[in-house]
Amino acid sequence: MFKNLIITSVLGMLAIVLGAFGAHALKDILSVAELSSFETGVRYQMFHVIVLLFVNIYEGFSVSQKNKISYLFFLGILLFSGSIYAIHLTSITAKSIWFVTPLGGLTLIIGWISMITIFVKKSLNNNK
Repeated sequence: MFKNLIITSVLGMLAIVLGAFGAHALKDILSVAELSSFETGVRYQMFHVIVLLFVNIYEGFSVSQKNKISYLFFLGILLFSGSIYAIHLTSITAKSIWFVTPLGGLTLIIGWISMITIFVKKSLNNNK
């Protein structure tokens, strides 16, 4: 679990660093649309960092549930936000990795579905 919290903390720090970098260093380099896309990557990363903190300190999840959700969100952040960063910070084109961003989004959605499933099962068990 501490491994998940360490990774989460690093991802949170990177979201702040990348957000500041985007706001200051990229504002004169990227177009408004490109900067908006970059900010979307940062925003989704930070949203999921906050959720990861909840997941990993919530005592209602087992260790295996925490790991499953965390790994889905880690992978989702890497694919979704990471692909957006790669497109705007390197010479990699959106055309060459067009499938990575939606795959990351799907991975994030699967993480949310996993949490929903766990909460629904707990709710049904508590109502018996």
